[in-house]
Amino acid sequence: MKPISLFTDLLNNERTAGMLLVICTIISLLLANSPAGEAYLAVWHLPMAGKYFEYWINDGLMAIFFLMIGLELEREIYIGELSDRKQAMLPIMAAFGGMLVPAGIHMLLNHGTPTASGAGIPMATDIAFAIGILALLGDRVPLALKVFLTALAVIDDLGAIFTIAIFYSTGIDWAYLGGAMGILLILFIMNRAKVMNLIPYLALGVVMWYLMLHSGVHATVTGVLVAFAIPFGDGSRKSISARLQHFLHRPVSYVILPLFALANTGIVLESDWFDHLFTLNGYGIFLGLVVGKPLGIGLFCLATIGLGVSTLPPGINWKQLLGAAMLAGIGFTMSIFITLLAFDDLEHVVSSKTTILVSSLLAAVIGFAWLRFVLPHRPPANAAVEEEAG
Repeated sequence: MKPISLFTDLLNNERTAGMLLVICTIISLLLANSPAGEAYLAVWHLPMAGKYFEYWINDGLMAIFFLMIGLELEREIYIGELSDRKQAMLPIMAAFGGMLVPAGIHMLLNHGTPTASGAGIPMATDIAFAIGILALLGDRVPLALKVFLTALAVIDDLGAIFTIAIFYSTGIDWAYLGGAMGILLILFIMNRAKVMNLIPYLALGVVMWYLMLHSGVHATVTGVLVAFAIPFGDGSRKSISARLQHFLHRPVSYVILPLFALANTGIVLESDWFDHLFTLNGYGIFLGLVVGKPLGIGLFCLATIGLGVSTLPPGINWKQLLGAAMLAGIGFTMSIFITLLAFDDLEHVVSSKTTILVSSLLAAVIGFAWLRFVLPHRPPANAAVEEEAG
């Protein structure tokens, strides 16, 4: 299967997935603030196998989401946007800028306070939401801009995963961690031995997830590690990596992410909910996502191209690139996920979630409006090629 065809399949899927996330969030907020709110919130705290329903969504199902992210990143590295070193440097450096500047803004405002651990919250980009908003502009969007934003968001999420592994892991149990790394070594040996059956990879992946769960390192990291252990082959539709990636897209987009949104956006809005924006943590998240993201991405792209390390992709200009950078400020599910790891205090969790929702909504509106203004009114020349390839 051609890489461009695979990408357009992904894009069409993400368009619907992004809208579904919006719908689930609205439903969750309405139910949480309705007379049935207490019963609705109680659903997510139903006991299941010694844990809560919400726990299995956040620590279990989200590992599958990160498995898909890892498979997408692996494809980008081997045959996609990141396969050419010079071409890859632009989204890579853009992602670094989009992580470092927002985190720096939050740290500057919250250093030495109880909310300092929230610096990772504005680092993330929600792939489904960002691509879904971009897709609303239809054929006016150059394919190169869609690819750039997707590659940036995937690298961004990988950075978030490393942030989780390094800064949001507690009480490392080296025995369990050693066991998990031993499983990973076996998986890579199977890869080198060209074992092309998915079942042993997935079965050992479950064991590795269990060990990681008890190691103190967040278990969702397992998803990305297992993804890179699965043989990529030639990347065709018949390769086990591509088969698994295609299989996971619909369950992740239509079940796992909507469930995550429903379970984690049921915020009871008090009369003073707007005050959450006017705290140091609120300022850090809001400015990090709405201002820090486009600023960091823009500056790092400017430096990367100015130094001759990379070039602006053909078919797009700086105004369009800035619009994509604005959409990268949609943190949503990834930012909420990091919030749950950063804070134990319910007040800080609710405050952060509220600010994330407001900030992501504003980033989406600003980015959409900007791109609607700067994009050509007629579809770009590559639209016909894209349609034919799909």
